[in-house]
Amino acid sequence: MIAAGGKRITEVVVSGAGRIPCTPCGGCRQRIREFAKLDIPIRVVNERGKRMGTWSLGELLPASFGPENIK
Repeated sequence: MIAAGGKRITEVVVSGAGRIPCTPCGGCRQRIREFAKLDIPIRVVNERGKRMGTWSLGELLPASFGPENIK
């Protein structure tokens, strides 16, 4: 995204196999936070594309630091 000139993430979709929704890991959540606001949707789908859940980045990464916190 950054290499292509993008500056902000507006939505994330994660696809995983299995019955339990696969959300981004803690490290990925923090990396996403560097380029996204806390209210962006994180949509989780299974390998067939069926929606398994939607959370905001803020729900998955409470009390995070973002670019606006660093002066």
